[in-house]
Amino acid sequence: MATNTHIENIKRAIGSVFIGNAGAIDRVICCMLARGHLLIEDVPGVGKTILAAAIARTVRCSFNRIQLTPDMLPTDLLGVSIYDRQSGGFVFKRGPIFANIVLADEINRTTPRTQSALLEAMNESRVSIDGQVHRLDQPFMVVATQNPYDFEGTYPLPENQLDRFLMRLSLGYPAADDERRILETRPASTTLESLEPVIDREALIELQALTDRVEIDRAILDYIVSFATATRKDDRLRLGLSPRGSLALAQAARAAALFHGRGYVIPEDVLDNIHAVCAHRVIARAAPEGALFAGTEQILTSILQSLESPV
Repeated sequence: MATNTHIENIKRAIGSVFIGNAGAIDRVICCMLARGHLLIEDVPGVGKTILAAAIARTVRCSFNRIQLTPDMLPTDLLGVSIYDRQSGGFVFKRGPIFANIVLADEINRTTPRTQSALLEAMNESRVSIDGQVHRLDQPFMVVATQNPYDFEGTYPLPENQLDRFLMRLSLGYPAADDERRILETRPASTTLESLEPVIDREALIELQALTDRVEIDRAILDYIVSFATATRKDDRLRLGLSPRGSLALAQAARAAALFHGRGYVIPEDVLDNIHAVCAHRVIARAAPEGALFAGTEQILTSILQSLESPV
């Protein structure tokens, strides 16, 4: 089956560069199939940027990397209108956001004003500048990396921007054997540069369309709604799961089903994605300032245990 072949090729290509944490690679692919944006958070040096760059190199489409800094302005991301003497009018010069896959490196090191410039692009796949609407080419995916909130020089992402990311991942440190392989092969300076695309833009768009057609039984939809309702009523949470979060969970479950070669969703497709999709969309009452999703995974696990799983 061509679908399975494409997915396996993507997984193999990313795995040749990003060594360790195969589960993170699976979620990255599911996020791409679901047309979602990805937030990778962890300490420096664990492979966040390498993983994001590997995603982009596996697909034959346009790619831009943006190193976000405190002095960056929204126009540095989106573009700017420049007066052209020859035509006597203003010409729009596109910014780096105009690419199929955009790596926003260290997104929380830039100011909230610049962070918010990404909102419309991520949610609507378009950019509005000087009263003009500029559509972004499809597929469009933002892969953002960020350092932990308590690192010096970081600006916490606002709740409404966190909600635009389909998934949030934390990579963790590699196992001893994987770290030894990293030391031996140095994939960032060897394999990454020679990594060739294994799927083209049109094939990826087709996979995303197939994801939309994956069937979800009424019982599983009711379970997602029950879970979202429970988060809104739980006294331990200051902010529960929004309807956008419910939609994201259902779409992630569809992508997981397609990833595993099925045309229908099973309960495990939902349960396996609860933390990656929902933990950054809810806020615990006891969370310290800036750490919006601190402790939320444990609370979500507790809520899941109180609900009857769909058959």
